[in-house]
Amino acid sequence: MSNTTVDRPPVATDEPATTTHATDPRGRAITRIVLVAGFVVLVALALLLVFTTPAEESARITIGFSLNSFFLWLGGLSPLVQIPVILLVFGIVVGIILVLIEFAPRPGRGYFIMRLVACLVIPVLAFLLLRPYANAVLYVVAIALLVGALLFFADFRARQGAGYLFQLVLFMAPATIMLTLGLIYPAIATIIKSFYDKTGDQFVGLENYFWVFTNPTGTASVVNTIIWALLAPTVSVAIGLAYAVFIDRARGEKFLKVLVFMPVAISFVGAGIIWKFMYDARQGDQIGLLNAIVTGLGGDPIQWLAIKPIINTLMLLVVFIWTQTGFAMVILSAAIKAVPVEQMEAAELDGTNAWQRFRNVTVPGIRSSLIVVLTTITIASLKVYDIVAVMTGGRDDTTVLGFEMVNQQQRFQSYGHSSALAVVLFLFVLPLIIYNARSMAKQREIR
Repeated sequence: MSNTTVDRPPVATDEPATTTHATDPRGRAITRIVLVAGFVVLVALALLLVFTTPAEESARITIGFSLNSFFLWLGGLSPLVQIPVILLVFGIVVGIILVLIEFAPRPGRGYFIMRLVACLVIPVLAFLLLRPYANAVLYVVAIALLVGALLFFADFRARQGAGYLFQLVLFMAPATIMLTLGLIYPAIATIIKSFYDKTGDQFVGLENYFWVFTNPTGTASVVNTIIWALLAPTVSVAIGLAYAVFIDRARGEKFLKVLVFMPVAISFVGAGIIWKFMYDARQGDQIGLLNAIVTGLGGDPIQWLAIKPIINTLMLLVVFIWTQTGFAMVILSAAIKAVPVEQMEAAELDGTNAWQRFRNVTVPGIRSSLIVVLTTITIASLKVYDIVAVMTGGRDDTTVLGFEMVNQQQRFQSYGHSSALAVVLFLFVLPLIIYNARSMAKQREIR
């Protein structure tokens, strides 16, 4: 009996065909050079676009439709009609993205053309929807085409095969665009404005930053913010940790936790109003608890929020600590329960007392939770605005960076000072965010 072989068709797979561009050293070098050169040209075009001032007679170019005209048209509709229109437009955009994600990465000449058209046409349409000035339209089209060409080239040279990078970019594009428009662009614009005067027209260099650290108002905001950042997390975590340890596995533990956690559910505005009544001082009958006690003991009413320096700031800090202690208690209580019972029993058998077990067993076991709670409350204290705005309005040297930033912009229309305060606040918060992120990354590696 003779053996016969049967030719079988290749099995279709969803995985894109691999290429040799990324494995060949020469191919990698060519890809790297082209992408770097394209990026340099892209940056140069973007700078030219930014620094090219529109001519007085220069009108905006439109393709017959723009985002501005769409929102103007949408604003003229009935509110009941606006909702389905927005849902419809959102569905169309999502549908186009899903179709491109599904079909464009497939091999074949038709899908190749689809990717090429999508890479070149979508960026151009996106830029033109913003209605650029006539003397800037060439820069806009050039930037859009260059972005599309670089994407198409990088996708074509990808190790995983043509279509992989295209699909990846489409997946990431919506979130990246929203992040850019909502976070990155405002941050860059704020940094740039911090070097201009209050109107944003004249470049003044570091003058706004000198104002922050030399003007009494700016200096008070910086000093008070540092006091908040040092005391608020320390006291909140100390009280929350002590409370969590003492009520751990106690009778009525859940009820005792609820009592301390309740202020967390109150907004800073609500907490500020509550405590403003507590501190209230007036002639005659007192409605403020503190002054009711003071006058009951024969003293005179005290304007607690007007005592400076420091005392009125500490009065505000009490409100913040009151709202954050419950948060610290809940997180640390859960961390304490996660400490292995065997470690506590072994330490007790070694003859250690309660304080030694807490210091040598409990605290090391909840170290990561302590870091997270400390950094979270510190960041919240650096950004505090509501408590100061409701209780004192920044008077009597109680202002902080978060409040003064808004105050300079809204009350005095000083965009330069406001932007400088925002940058200083960002510099205060940034190390904590980095430290928190690195700590979480280390915890993932350990796990």
